[in-house]
Amino acid sequence: MLSRYARAVVSAVFAPAARALVRRGVDPDVVTVLGTLGTVLSALLLLPDGHLVAGSLVVTVFTLTDSLDGAMAREMGRTGTWGAFLDSTLDRLGDAAIFLGVALWFLGAGADGPAERTAGLLALGCLVLGSVVSYAKARAEGLGMTADVGIAARADRLVAVLAATFFVGLGAPTALMVVVLAVLAVLSAFTIGQRVATVRRQALGGDAARPRRRAGRARP
Repeated sequence: MLSRYARAVVSAVFAPAARALVRRGVDPDVVTVLGTLGTVLSALLLLPDGHLVAGSLVVTVFTLTDSLDGAMAREMGRTGTWGAFLDSTLDRLGDAAIFLGVALWFLGAGADGPAERTAGLLALGCLVLGSVVSYAKARAEGLGMTADVGIAARADRLVAVLAATFFVGLGAPTALMVVVLAVLAVLSAFTIGQRVATVRRQALGGDAARPRRRAGRARP
């Protein structure tokens, strides 16, 4: 949902920065790698220690580099399969680090009661389900089909968990995190079902019914 309607706006915001970096000879792949490193380190160093507000803000800044590297690649006319592969692969690391960081806090030092433990377990569940959501799309494309459907795409999951983390860090009850993560888990499971059903229709319809894929820095 968010990935469909907000991507154009975010890309437009980052367009000037992308052009400036390209003029200075910065490679989009470098931005991709540095953004992932920043996401992973900030998620695993700040969130497990309970720095939920700072962690969610810093992670958000680094995850926005997903739009910056894509804008740079388009500016250079370098969109293609390599960029898409690198983005998708490193995105899995960043996503896992975010949900793992949340889980470590609520299952560790932040585990003051059943709500916290529930939040931690749900975060782990969302980590697994989110990975399957992305894998289903990647596997479909590897078989020459598409599965770009669903109501819990990557952008939606990240916005929801980072917003909930931010507000809980400000003092909102842990129940907010439990509700958000529970909804994310249900929506992720539903998205998996949507993608499986989409691929099944294409597979049973034969090769002629399969839509063609476009190379580029696709988002899972």
